[in-house]
Amino acid sequence: MTLIRRHPFLYSSVVILILWSLMHFIAAWPFIPSPIKTLGFILTHAILLLSHLSISLLRVFTSILLAVFVGGLTGIIIAKNKKADQWITPLVYALYPVPKIAFLPIIMLLFGLGNTSKVILIYLILFFQITLSVRDSVHHIHPLYYLSIKSLGADKKDVYRHVVMPAILPNLFTTLRISIGTAISVLFFAENYATKYGIGYFIMDQWLKMNYSGMFAGIIVIGTMGVALFLLLDYLEKKFCPWKAKT
Repeated sequence: MTLIRRHPFLYSSVVILILWSLMHFIAAWPFIPSPIKTLGFILTHAILLLSHLSISLLRVFTSILLAVFVGGLTGIIIAKNKKADQWITPLVYALYPVPKIAFLPIIMLLFGLGNTSKVILIYLILFFQITLSVRDSVHHIHPLYYLSIKSLGADKKDVYRHVVMPAILPNLFTTLRISIGTAISVLFFAENYATKYGIGYFIMDQWLKMNYSGMFAGIIVIGTMGVALFLLLDYLEKKFCPWKAKT
């Protein structure tokens, strides 16, 4: 239990490694390479893997920053403005349930086959979830908080800084954790269309070449990317929401 509490990712890595090794030696399937052979591929082709990973990370980070800014601003506007709520919220409700991957052909026609179309696709997935999360967070702020800070002489800027933003951030980080898993899955799918760069493309390329060590190496890299993003969110949450860590 001490190992799990202090080193949760080391624990999970060991468990996955054991299960992987058992599948390799017991099942003896050719498409499940040994962990040692896969690790050897990673070490031998580290520069190639990093080049694909850097492209994928750039796409994900750009999408996240864009979605947080636009989605957060949209959520605040529809929460604070009744007319904006009446006009925008029905559109969000109508478009949110539609699988965003269905828009990929249209996005590629509008924005081309390069990075922009992939960034826009991931952005759309994050935008709706962030918008609704921010809107609900603002709605849940008790009116007494506004009255209290205004009684101390706070202006509108202070209200947003000391009341609205602290109310938004915890749910925003939770939403990002939920959304990032979906975003990476869609990124993997999108990187198999009209591109030769990205970790999703690399995995499928190795699969088509029947290089299963390379395929598993790509899977490990994309999994590591996801873990790194989760750790980054944990760090940012502790930094910007210190009160939540104390509760």
